[in-house]
Amino acid sequence: MRTVAAVLALVACVNAGMWALLRPEGTAPGFTGQLESVSYSPFADSQHPDYGPRPTPEQIRSDLKTIAPYTRAIRTYSATGGAELVPPIAAEFGLKVTVGAWIDKDQARNEREIRSALFLARHYSNVDAIMVGNETTLRAEMSVDDLIKLIQRVKRSSPVPVSTGEIWTVWIDHPELASAVDFIAAHILPYWEGFDASHAVDHTIEFYGKLRAMHPGKRIVIAEFGWPSAGYNYHAANPGRIEQAEVLRDFVTRADAYGIDYNIVEAIDQPWKTMEGGVGPYWGLFDASREAKFSWTGAITDPDYLKRAGLAVLFGLLMSLPILAMAGVSVTQAVMLAVSANAVGAWFAAIVAFWKGHYFVPGAAFALGFGIILLMPLVAIALARIDEIAAIAFGRPPRRLANSPPLVPEPSFAPKVSIHIPACCEPPDMLKATLDSVARLDYQNLECVLVINNTPDPALWRPLEDHCRELGERFKFVRIENLAGYKAGALRLALSHTAPDAEIIASIDADYVVERDWLKDLVPLFADPHVGFVQSPQDHRDGDRSLMHTAMNAEYAGFFDIGMVQRNEINAIVMHGTMCLIRRAALESSGGWSSDTIVEDTDLGLAILEHGWLAHYTNRRYGHGLLPDTFESYKRQRHRWAFGGLQLVRKHWRHMLPWVDGLTRDQKREYSLGWLNWMGSDAIGVVVALLNILWVPVVAFANIAVPDRILTIPILAAFTVSVAHFMALYRLRVRASPGDMLGAVAAAMAVQWTVARAVGIGVFQDRMPFLRTAKGGSARKGPDFPAFWEAVIGALLLIGSLTLVVTNYKQVHEINIFAFVLVVQSLPFIAAVALAAIEDTRFNDFAYWQGIEGRIEAAIGSKAAELLPQSQEVITNVIAEPAKPADNVEVVQ
Repeated sequence: MRTVAAVLALVACVNAGMWALLRPEGTAPGFTGQLESVSYSPFADSQHPDYGPRPTPEQIRSDLKTIAPYTRAIRTYSATGGAELVPPIAAEFGLKVTVGAWIDKDQARNEREIRSALFLARHYSNVDAIMVGNETTLRAEMSVDDLIKLIQRVKRSSPVPVSTGEIWTVWIDHPELASAVDFIAAHILPYWEGFDASHAVDHTIEFYGKLRAMHPGKRIVIAEFGWPSAGYNYHAANPGRIEQAEVLRDFVTRADAYGIDYNIVEAIDQPWKTMEGGVGPYWGLFDASREAKFSWTGAITDPDYLKRAGLAVLFGLLMSLPILAMAGVSVTQAVMLAVSANAVGAWFAAIVAFWKGHYFVPGAAFALGFGIILLMPLVAIALARIDEIAAIAFGRPPRRLANSPPLVPEPSFAPKVSIHIPACCEPPDMLKATLDSVARLDYQNLECVLVINNTPDPALWRPLEDHCRELGERFKFVRIENLAGYKAGALRLALSHTAPDAEIIASIDADYVVERDWLKDLVPLFADPHVGFVQSPQDHRDGDRSLMHTAMNAEYAGFFDIGMVQRNEINAIVMHGTMCLIRRAALESSGGWSSDTIVEDTDLGLAILEHGWLAHYTNRRYGHGLLPDTFESYKRQRHRWAFGGLQLVRKHWRHMLPWVDGLTRDQKREYSLGWLNWMGSDAIGVVVALLNILWVPVVAFANIAVPDRILTIPILAAFTVSVAHFMALYRLRVRASPGDMLGAVAAAMAVQWTVARAVGIGVFQDRMPFLRTAKGGSARKGPDFPAFWEAVIGALLLIGSLTLVVTNYKQVHEINIFAFVLVVQSLPFIAAVALAAIEDTRFNDFAYWQGIEGRIEAAIGSKAAELLPQSQEVITNVIAEPAKPADNVEVVQ
């Protein structure tokens, strides 16, 4: 405990140190004077210039009191809607005002704006200029000619100079506009030019020089210059608080030195400016709470950085505390878990910082909140997988595997075993092989009950009846039609035909061929009266049928060699029906085989554990069955398991509550995380993928990106952890070649849609029929492509990704990351399409690849045979021919 606590403290200290070392700091000249002018819009909180409540004099007075110490003048953009209150209040603080008249296509409004602007200029001496329109030609609200006419009209009535605000290139392209105004009011915004912050001021001075060269003798004012503190990048321009401080401090220092008149956009953040992209609300020197974003002198730092760092360290430490309760944790394991917990803590801190540092309309807030809620289970799953990697790679080796003494006692304990084989419409030859393997068991005290249910065709059941008769009295043949309860019903019927003195019930599927020493090795475990059931793995004898079947078999192996081994350490294994030995007393005391779910085996196993029994597991293969015949059968089996898993959650969730007796804390944790890890991961993954497809048009065409650190990066991180978990644990625990591992990855991903669909159906309905998995060549492929919906979703994800890349002319980093996320999310769907597509082709046949391999080897051998004589001749000639001296070397006789 003390060692682990020391590790957690050390990791937390290192985390804090990393935050301190990585604290960003900018450099720029200090500025101690007053700014020439700043833009001011008198709107706060949810106020909007076009509708809603108007600014009040008290609100404006409070704003200008905050602004006045920093500037000598302000610029407004409208003369109505509350902005007309600004000049008289600004006079109270000695502020000059450049009054703006907003001009658009609404002629009536334009007239009101002009009248109000002229009124303010005539009545308030602190008004020093009128701006007729703001970027009017850029927004195509008015032609240059019409704007000139309007400016000339205002000039005739104005007591102060008149101009209009336009981006600097408009003044280059339209010299006639420059001739019409009293001074040039040029907007130079290097962010929207796509320049890096370090070159922003240089380019601004360059553009200012071009304007002076173009219009010599004309007064030129940089009427808008600024840099956003948040939002998305535009090409090489990255917003940020430090970048904003660096650019503005550098600019005003150089502007004062060069004698440049300027106006900084803007005084206070305007959350309503969502139409200006992700950066629109964040150009202010003050945030919406009227707090200064940076200091004009001294070091340039993010004032919220240390708060974010503190939150990250605190969250990381809190998330590390559960490690203290884990038994037998090694130092390396504790370090790995603590580092992961601190990484998630940093994510939580980023969420808080993002929420605090951004402005949200209700829809955006809901979308972000909903996205975070969906991601939290994925993060929990990623942490659980990291925990499993750490436990297997760096923790203690398994101690409860029932593979050898001393856990398995000497085979002197040999109670009677009743082996139950339920079957429905199975091929007789397959079942005969199963029965013959039972007859060969090296265990005498047994019986076998074969239940043939709902199989009306005599060709399927009569040969089995005869075969049981041939095998002797220990083999009981039971046949029944119209049996309810699916497989559970058949197992209940088998139990009713079980010998009264049978203490152990063994259950195997109809396709399983068992090893001779299965019972001899494992039944002695029941000498411990607390043992309720003993489980050995599923395995398959037809994994070499095709590439697809090899991938399936490797995928199954992961669960039995990794997950089950780890769960066994805390007595939390999953009963999976076949190759299972159950104490009869445990079965009966736990309620027996139930038809409440379509996964009666797992249901019973969990019930037995809830009644306090022990379970044992061995990863030694004692039986081999058959794989699903087709990819469609494989999906159908996984659909049944997933739907049944959700039925188990409905039935047993109360037993997972902390205050309910029965299961231990570790068992509750393992089952809860197991359900989340399996069903939740696939279901949430599909939901997020579908939502992202719907979000693509919004990102591509509505100029709204996705915050990478909050939503997209965690998806990529969770996927990376999943792949690392799969590959690392397969290397450590599963005997599989690299090719088999890749096949297992593909097979596991290929059923994501299947599992998610089953979970979705299970949310809305309680029951569904038990669909048997076709094996032994009994399956008939349907006419439809078995991965149709996977193909549709995968194609939409790839098309969405391509659309984002093509339309991302601003080169926004978040959009490129989002496009990459869509590609990653398409992989499970592509895997399903690939398996379904190759199923009936030669590419699924080992003989095809072996033939290619043979032809390659033959071609290489033939080429080598052709080259060998030539090589030998060359070597012989080189050896035989005396060396020639170089031209510049004197030959010594």
